[in-house]
Amino acid sequence: MIRFNCDYLEGAHPRIMEKMMETNLVQTPGYGEDEFCERAREVIKEKCGVPDAYVQFLVGGTQTNLTVIASILRPYQGVLAAHTGHIAVHETGAIEATGHKVLTLSSDDGKITAAQVQEAYDLHWADGSHEHIVQPGMVYISHPTENGTLYTKEELKALYETCKKLGLPVFLDGARLGYGLASEGTDVTLKDIAEYTDVFYIGGTKVGALFGEAVVITNPAIAKDFRYMIKQRGGMLAKGRLLGIQFLTLLEDGLYEEIAGKAVKQAMRLKEAFLEKGYPLFYNSYTNQQFPIIPKQHLEQLKEKYSFELWAPLDDEYSAVRFCTSWATKDENVDALIADLDNLD
Repeated sequence: MIRFNCDYLEGAHPRIMEKMMETNLVQTPGYGEDEFCERAREVIKEKCGVPDAYVQFLVGGTQTNLTVIASILRPYQGVLAAHTGHIAVHETGAIEATGHKVLTLSSDDGKITAAQVQEAYDLHWADGSHEHIVQPGMVYISHPTENGTLYTKEELKALYETCKKLGLPVFLDGARLGYGLASEGTDVTLKDIAEYTDVFYIGGTKVGALFGEAVVITNPAIAKDFRYMIKQRGGMLAKGRLLGIQFLTLLEDGLYEEIAGKAVKQAMRLKEAFLEKGYPLFYNSYTNQQFPIIPKQHLEQLKEKYSFELWAPLDDEYSAVRFCTSWATKDENVDALIADLDNLD
C-alpha cells in the first residue's frame, strides 16, 4: 500500500536520528533548559528577525493549541476561528475541555478576514446582554489552512492590525508552516508571520521531526508565566533536549526549507496530473495537500493500491479527497500514482 493520507507517515529525517544518536549519552539539564534548546531558540529568533522573542518547545499540535489558547484567555472568553479550523473540528473538544468556547466564523476556503473579526466583535458588544455571552478574546488562524490555502501578506497584515485595534491577540497554527513557506504561491515569509501575529508555532511533527512544535511568542504579555501553563497542561517534556536537537537540526542550515520544498514539488506534480486527468479541484492548493474531485468508480480502483483521505462526499458519483505529500515522499510513489491515473477507465 502506498500512502498519501497525511504528512506524518514516516519517522524523522535521517539527520535528526543521527544527531540524536550522536548526543544520546550527553548529559544535559531537563525541561528544555539544555544547550540544544538554547541554541535552537537563538536560531529561531534570528530567522524570525525578533531577537527578544520568547521560544518554547512542545510535543504536538493539539497540546500546543490548547496550551497557548488557555494561557491567553480569561475564563469567560472564547477564541474566534474559521468553522473549518483544526481547533473547531479535529481536536476532540480540547479547547472546550480547558473551559473556553471556539467561536466559529464561516469560511469557504479555511481563512477568515479582518472584516469578519470586526463584525463578530461588534455584534458581541452591541448586544445589550453581552455579559451573558462568551466574549471574543483572541483569534486563531492556520497557515497553511486545513484546506491547503494560504494567507497573503496583505490579508495577514489587515487581520493583525484589526485585531490589535480590538485588543485580540492573533495566534497562528503553523503545524504545516514549512509547506506554506515553501509554496510558490506565497508572498509571506517567516519574518512576516512574526511581525503580524502575537504568537505562532513552527511545526516539526509534520515537517521532518519525530515530534515537536516550536512556539514563538512576540507579545511579552503572553510570554509571562507561559512555562507554568506548559507544565500544568502536561506539555513540559523532561527530556526536553530531544525537542531542541530536532529543531536545531532542522533549522540551523536550511534543512527545514529544503525538505518542505521537496514535498510541495511532489504535490505540484500530483496537482498537474489530477488536472490533466480532468479532475477539478475542491480547493486550489499550492501546498503539500491536494484536493481533487474524483469519480467514485475511480476512487475504488485507486483504493486497491493507495490510501488517501475522503474529504467531502459531493453526490452519488463524485467525492473530494485529499492526497498529502510529505518531506519523505518518494519519487517512485508519485510516479506510480501518476501512471495509474492515466490508466483509470
